[in-house]
Amino acid sequence: MRDLWARLAQTVARRPARLAEAPARKRARLAEVLARRRVPLGFATAVAALVLAQPTWDAWRAGLLIAVAGESLRVWAAGHLEKGREVTRSGPYRFLRHPLYAGSVVIAIGVVVASRSSVVAAVTALYMGLTITAAIRLEEAQLRQAFGSTYDDYRAARAEPMVRRFSLARALRNREHRAVGGLIVGFALLALMILAHL
Repeated sequence: MRDLWARLAQTVARRPARLAEAPARKRARLAEVLARRRVPLGFATAVAALVLAQPTWDAWRAGLLIAVAGESLRVWAAGHLEKGREVTRSGPYRFLRHPLYAGSVVIAIGVVVASRSSVVAAVTALYMGLTITAAIRLEEAQLRQAFGSTYDDYRAARAEPMVRRFSLARALRNREHRAVGGLIVGFALLALMILAHL
């Protein structure tokens, strides 16, 4: 009987730890799903932005300038990035840990400005906040696992910068032309919406 009570006490003692781990595992799984599905979710967000947008030429021009600045940062980063091969420390990676994501946030701000819609702003903020945060967490865990102390040094700004020139071929290999094309199509559709209301 004493053995039964001892096992029961151990089970009860371990239960709070298991209960605390369950929400953490669920959050980690949700973050992974959001990170992996960010592109299709981005298309859905873009469609919502187009449906809800109320652009004017002034807003369109201002938003386009902001979005082009964001895409320029992304192209610069893609022209230096060697995905999965190293911890890149050249180009914008000397100054920012996640310049591709930073560029995406700037592009999103440009779309919000061009759309002139508080609903688009809220939907975009929700999408960016959830998916970019999840992608960064997942990517940092993968980089830490793959590169260990090299990534930790980079993250803590202790790593020496690399000397590497921008490469358009590298940017194309990283498929940044797709983001450029998406930006062009998105702003062309916003322009068509303005023309349709003239």
